Amino acid sequence: MRYRPHLHLIPRPALIGATAFALSLVAVSEALGHAVVFPKSSSPGAYEKYVLRVPNEKAVPTTRVELRFPDSARVISFSDVAGWQLEIIRDSANRIVGAVWTGTLQPERFVEFPFVAVNPANHATLTWPAFQTYAGGERVEWTGPADSERPASATVIEAAAGDSGRLTLYAAGAALLLSLLSLGLNLRRGQ
Repeated sequence: MRYRPHLHLIPRPALIGATAFALSLVAVSEALGHAVVFPKSSSPGAYEKYVLRVPNEKAVPTTRVELRFPDSARVISFSDVAGWQLEIIRDSANRIVGAVWTGTLQPERFVEFPFVAVNPANHATLTWPAFQTYAGGERVEWTGPADSERPASATVIEAAAGDSGRLTLYAAGAALLLSLLSLGLNLRRGQ
């Protein structure tokens, strides 16, 4: 007699969890195929190390990668990447507005391009349009909305929940210190 699994014997939460896990693997595998800037979230005003990760999904090498920087982020430096040449793009005010890396990225490989930017001081969403060119001239634009086939990467700039808690703790510590100092001065005057 042939074995037949009975789904009705599997506990419902386990079945739901397994299905959710399988769907997340599909979503992750799709996300890995895109030019993505990490981290996906950061703090206002931070000097953040960002990394553009680019996989090669084609049967021919990637030869050029271009990234445009959001107006509200100020890019200040780049890391050298072995085998890749960097061209910095500036506007008429000499502000860095983009970068082009040229080199060779073989099929089934990925490359990471690190850079440092100063985040905007307030809540924002930074969008990072990227362009990937393959040997033979095909150019893929990673510039679409989040739900598109070729989305631009985005980073959310917002204060972390823990940041406001730390600020409260520092304010409380400063208040306690001032209270103790005041108490000490008052006791000294009373002598």
